[in-house]
Amino acid sequence: MLHHISLGVRDLAHASAFYDAALSALGFRRVFEDETAVGYGLIDGQDLLCLKLHPDAAPPGPGFHLAFSASSRSAVDVFHAAALRAGGFDNGAPGLRPEYGDNYYAAFLVDPDGHRIEAVININES
Repeated sequence: MLHHISLGVRDLAHASAFYDAALSALGFRRVFEDETAVGYGLIDGQDLLCLKLHPDAAPPGPGFHLAFSASSRSAVDVFHAAALRAGGFDNGAPGLRPEYGDNYYAAFLVDPDGHRIEAVININES
């Protein structure tokens, strides 16, 4: 349904360092960059998330967040830890979220620009 999502950021170097750390745990990498934008995606080169430099950027209001798929619970854990080390703010430590389903394992963060993000896996792991 979605082709990609763009987020406005005030400091592209700081924001991209944060997303480099957080998204690498989920298998995403930079697929393009220039002076005003950095795109993240999978190995095929298509950007799924684009950071765009805007001096007056502000995050969307309450209720909006981006959820990234994780391949395992450990990937969710690494996402959370890496994002905290890179300047993110905890908004929910890794763990089961029974209110969303019996096997919903997620971690929630706020990026340096105030965007709310999540990494989630929704499977029963042994």
